[in-house]
Amino acid sequence: MKKRSDDNNPSFEDLIGLGDHSARKNYYPELAQKLDELETERNRYKWLFENALHGIFQADLSGRFRAANPAMATLCGYCSESQLVHRIRAIDQQLFVEPQDYQVLLDRLRRDGKVYRYETRLLKADGEALHVSMNVLLKQEEGDITIEAFVQDISERVRDQARLKKLNEELEQRVEERTNALAAVNSKLWEEIREREVAEQQLTVAKDQAESANLSKDKYLAAASHDLLQPMNAARLLVAALRERDMAAQDNHLVERVHVALEGAESLLTDLLDISKLDQNAVQSDPTAFHLSQLMSTLESEFKPVAESAGLRLKIRSTACVVNSDARLLMRVLRNFVSNALRYTNSGGVLVGCRKRGEHLDIQVWDSGEGIPDECLVDIFQEFNQLAQHRNGMRTGVGLGLAIVERTARVLEHPIYVESKTDKGSVFSIRVPLAVASNRPPLPVSHVQSNSHFCDEVVLVVDNDRDILLSMSTLLKQWGLRPYTVTDAASAIKLCQQYSVIPRVLLLDYHLDNDETGIDVLEQLEQHFDERVPAAMLTAERADQSLKLFRELGLQVLNKPVKPGKLRAFLTHVLSVP
Repeated sequence: MKKRSDDNNPSFEDLIGLGDHSARKNYYPELAQKLDELETERNRYKWLFENALHGIFQADLSGRFRAANPAMATLCGYCSESQLVHRIRAIDQQLFVEPQDYQVLLDRLRRDGKVYRYETRLLKADGEALHVSMNVLLKQEEGDITIEAFVQDISERVRDQARLKKLNEELEQRVEERTNALAAVNSKLWEEIREREVAEQQLTVAKDQAESANLSKDKYLAAASHDLLQPMNAARLLVAALRERDMAAQDNHLVERVHVALEGAESLLTDLLDISKLDQNAVQSDPTAFHLSQLMSTLESEFKPVAESAGLRLKIRSTACVVNSDARLLMRVLRNFVSNALRYTNSGGVLVGCRKRGEHLDIQVWDSGEGIPDECLVDIFQEFNQLAQHRNGMRTGVGLGLAIVERTARVLEHPIYVESKTDKGSVFSIRVPLAVASNRPPLPVSHVQSNSHFCDEVVLVVDNDRDILLSMSTLLKQWGLRPYTVTDAASAIKLCQQYSVIPRVLLLDYHLDNDETGIDVLEQLEQHFDERVPAAMLTAERADQSLKLFRELGLQVLNKPVKPGKLRAFLTHVLSVP
């Protein structure tokens, strides 16, 4: 038992009210329980401290560690927490990569008492920098100030951010490169567009120049054709008159050679004009319903003398079929077919016939010539393409005939076909649509044979070329006709009044002097005679508009140079009508 003298120095038990034995006995169980709880709590916090995944340390303001957990030691690359605590004497200098970061941390702690997510870099034992995030508290207990920090390694996150930043930079760089590339491509495209616009402008100018040149060429060809065909027409008519006269064999041979030469020149010029118009799409189809027998009769009148002079037979089987086509263009195709057949046939003859194919009619031209080799069939419709074999003594042309046929058939929208066997002959055909029954014209008046005898019928010829007038007068007189020749309408009327005659037929040139035309002459003569006189337009004009006008006026057209056979056939037909 304590002495009374000790009352001035109370014990711990006295301080907490357990000074005497009885008191201790009363409070001991509760105190023991509290102590056990405190010990348990202390052990739990100790376990958490030692086994925490994040680094934890305690330090004073002087920068010395007071304690650190194993995770902190591992984080900084030390073997144990004790090694970390003993080696690090100055946190700011030895632990922080940037000492000023520690000073910034202390300033914020003094101001706020705590700092969350403070990111900095710590030095590991091997000198490597470690990126960390720190939550730091400033604790003050009985004048003692400490720093308690929880440290998390964020190196992987920093590396990911660095990689992401690098990727973003690379992406931005690639975007910039692509943008620059696209800008360059776009600039190049704009440059190409400008160049293309310039090229298009140049092409437009060139096209306009080409069209202007074509127009000039057309005008030149039209003028040249008229100027060339006029004297050629006069020469052809004079030669035709000479051929029908009795002459010495030697003279007859020379006349024939002149005839062949003129025929070749005429054919060449006509083909060139035709191919030029076809290539310029200047030829238009004007289909109507007509009796095919009209074309067959014309073909026979025109080519039978040619066949007989070549020692060949020409047989044309007439037909009662009515077709729907452009008679003028279809006749051009058939003329080429028959002309080629006669040219390339040495013996035998040529047959023209028809075969029905449903709603169409095949007009076929057969010959007994040498045939066409298979390898040549593809090229025969090309310009300036000729077969090597042809009849001796006949003109060869320049190879435009079938090219004209192909283009004309395309305008007509009529398909053409060719079959051939070597040493057997060839057959050329064109398929024409048959006319519907409700659209069939009346049957034409039958022609009288072209070799009929004329009986001094009056024929009035109007032409501004006096050589043509002389040639026409000579030929018509030789045929038994009575021709009157003048150069304009006024002279025609005056001449008819002088001789008190009304012509049975008018043969009119289209282009006359002083802007007068054959149509003007026709109108004035009809007014003077007060009746319609059969007329034919003898012209080098081949424009579609003019030809359409002639058809509307019911005028027969004989293109210059006028073929004597066609002229005689026309006169025979007209003069046979009562």
